[in-house]
Amino acid sequence: MTIEIKVIPEPQITCANCQACCCRLEVMLITDTGVPKKYIATDDWGGQVMNRLDDGWCAALDRDTLMCSIYEVRPFICREFEMGEYECIDERNANL
Repeated sequence: MTIEIKVIPEPQITCANCQACCCRLEVMLITDTGVPKKYIATDDWGGQVMNRLDDGWCAALDRDTLMCSIYEVRPFICREFEMGEYECIDERNANL
């Protein structure tokens, strides 16, 4: 019996080349994951959203590393947004 070896290509987007484009999107807080209050804002309709800086970037983004400073308690939407998936690719294409 022979087992075929399949070579899996390297991913197009990795933690090393991610430009955190998703951190420019508005993120609604739909569940309580423990996001610190200083990162929470209220939108025009009274909903809770992640606070964004004047330039549109998420306030929880570490601008030196382009990594989430609250990764362990990041919002549910951020947990579901997968690096390299079509939403990620679309956002990168729109912003890079």
